[in-house]
Amino acid sequence: MSKHYPALAGAVLLGLAGAVSAQTVSVDDYRRADAMLANNTMPLVDHSVQRVKWLDDTHFWYRDHDKDGDQFITVDLGTGKATPAFDREKVAKALAASTGKKVDPAKLPVTDFVVRPDDGLDITSGGKHYVCDKAMGKCELAAVKKDPNGKPYGEEPGLKSPDGKSEAFVRDWNLWVRDVATGAETQLTTDGIKDFGYATDNAGWKHTDEAIVVWSPDSKKLATFQQDQRKTGEMTTVSVNVGHPTVDTWKYPLPGDKDVTMIERVVIDVPTKKTVRFKMQPDQHRSTVCDDVSCSPGVWDDVRWSADGKSIAFVSTARDHTHEWVRLANPETGDVRTVFDEKAKTYFEGGFENANWQYVPETDQVIWFSERSNWGHLYAYSLKTGKLEKQITKGDWNVTQVLHIDPKTKTIWFRGVGREKGVDPYFQSFYKVNFDGSNLTLLTPEKFDHTVSMSKDGTYFFDSYSDINTPPVAVVRRSDTGAVVKEVARADISRLKAAGWVAPTAFTVKARDGKTDLYGQMFKPSKFDPSKKYPLVVYIYPGPQVGSVRTRSFVPSHGDNQALAELGFVVVAVDGMGTPLRSKAFHDAYFQNIGDNTLPDQVAAVKQLVKQNTWIDGDRVGIWGHSGGGNATATAMFRYADTFKVGISESGNHDNRNYEDDWAEKWQGLLVKDKDGKSNYDDQANQKWVDGLKGHLMLAHGTSDDNVPPYETLLVVDALIKANKDFDLVMIPNAHHGYGAATQYMTRRRWDYFVRYLKGETPPKEFKLTPIEH
Repeated sequence: MSKHYPALAGAVLLGLAGAVSAQTVSVDDYRRADAMLANNTMPLVDHSVQRVKWLDDTHFWYRDHDKDGDQFITVDLGTGKATPAFDREKVAKALAASTGKKVDPAKLPVTDFVVRPDDGLDITSGGKHYVCDKAMGKCELAAVKKDPNGKPYGEEPGLKSPDGKSEAFVRDWNLWVRDVATGAETQLTTDGIKDFGYATDNAGWKHTDEAIVVWSPDSKKLATFQQDQRKTGEMTTVSVNVGHPTVDTWKYPLPGDKDVTMIERVVIDVPTKKTVRFKMQPDQHRSTVCDDVSCSPGVWDDVRWSADGKSIAFVSTARDHTHEWVRLANPETGDVRTVFDEKAKTYFEGGFENANWQYVPETDQVIWFSERSNWGHLYAYSLKTGKLEKQITKGDWNVTQVLHIDPKTKTIWFRGVGREKGVDPYFQSFYKVNFDGSNLTLLTPEKFDHTVSMSKDGTYFFDSYSDINTPPVAVVRRSDTGAVVKEVARADISRLKAAGWVAPTAFTVKARDGKTDLYGQMFKPSKFDPSKKYPLVVYIYPGPQVGSVRTRSFVPSHGDNQALAELGFVVVAVDGMGTPLRSKAFHDAYFQNIGDNTLPDQVAAVKQLVKQNTWIDGDRVGIWGHSGGGNATATAMFRYADTFKVGISESGNHDNRNYEDDWAEKWQGLLVKDKDGKSNYDDQANQKWVDGLKGHLMLAHGTSDDNVPPYETLLVVDALIKANKDFDLVMIPNAHHGYGAATQYMTRRRWDYFVRYLKGETPPKEFKLTPIEH
């Protein structure tokens, strides 16, 4: 980018805007952009199968799609046959009769199904369960199960036992079990009270009705916790409506709070209702992988039962995520023994997608994941001595996700990145390795990004591989050799291309240090003309838990990146230093300096792209992002105003002293104040930097956001007003962190803003985007 003086640059921009203001981005341009959004592009991709649901060791089902709509296909690996799971026309007709609503058989709203022993069908549709007869002539809403007095049993979400006969759920702060067949309910605990309940899922930014438990393999015991939030601080939002508002208040600990959420670990015996409390101090509400104790609904990531149900391994995590303790508990007595521990200089990560450590009492070992070598690898520890026995994997690459282990053959199956030469370092491949580190075998040789799921016994795995411009091929392979046993589907994007779709381009640039490679994606207009000058828009999500690049696999739409490009922009997404899946040092790039937000790398990338491509206008660069990206956008507009001229900041966590404790304390560290009241969190607060604003900034937030409370944006608004700065504000009444029904409205406002202020042209008035079907 050419050197220029800010005042002169502003005059040039104003002159440019005045010169082109007569030009208008047309309705046809907006229609073309709208056509590139996912709700319009996804239906044009045929036979794209990127996941399946395993039914048992040799059967699975998947949803297939082509120009005639959706089909549900069941595969029998024993015979190799793929057949329709049911007659979609009959099911659609039966569901329509049951619901009183029109059901399109080509868009059957079925999210799950089970074939009963009598060949009838149990269907999940719209969150409700329907029972269909063998002929599929009738699908009735499953009868509400009632107790002996005729009172309906509850509908709290339950987590099923391994034998499928029971499900655990939370009611009135206590843990219950429900008999799946009859609906009969049994209360297991009675001493749960408000804010000190059993198995409750309350993490500040997330608060659900799910039960967090781990069933024993024999379905007779539950490992869970009693969660103490009695002293935890609260957060409140208020509804927008006529009349008295609804006030929503929930537990939401903040960095630096003396009292935060804690858990007391217990095991509950279902037949006797006996509760055994572990003999240890309360643990922090943390995990080795994410910032919550539970990283997925109903999943307690750092707890493992032995196969015989006689012991439990678990990991305790320090409040600041720098110290982990691997522990063993006796579920009968509550006795706890620490096997070994690990300290990290910055923060500890136990995996990239799930907790990779494994409890293997059959071999008296723990398979442990650590980034101690600057890369994420597996290590074998002795359960008896707590000593390191063997580093299993090694090298300048990462194990990302352990999917399966076999204690009998002492084999581990896992996904990994960065090992294969000549392959994008973010592409996931699939491997197996022996416990002693021998026989490391690549099972997916294609140089693409591989999405994998294994059969229940580990004999086979489903593999869908693709990249951003190559549609997916789906196959089933043997897990011992990687040999393909069946091709499931091969995607066809002919109809997508005919609609004007163009693939994005992968590129690399150097990071802030001038040495490290950064990987990004570029989106250009389908009617791209290299003789023109295009404004540049940077889409940003700075991490640290993920990056700006949404996926390396094939999807027809990466958010609205291509759609925005159709309005006459070049759009890029770059994963800067401080995002995952590279080395530990790369991920640590701005540890305890969240205000960095990868922006030195974004600026470096912009300069290189402008220099490399004559058709990018370095004087017209915009930026936008949501959540962490909203935070980064405001930072860019305040602290890098000579580079970024227009920004749209959506739902940003602008000051992490007002964001929930476990996320901020992992990446910024524990809040520490000096004698003058200044803290290590002061610099990251965006409201501190508003004086630097020179360009056009739009802020947006939902007023009922229970992830990033709306006060985060209002702190910046308050500072901008006091600094006498011009800005634009969109507050979306009653919207949460995602904007729900207002999503298309906000998307259109975003496009208008860039067209008006970055391109200097006039958008069509109040263009209406295609509604999203739900």
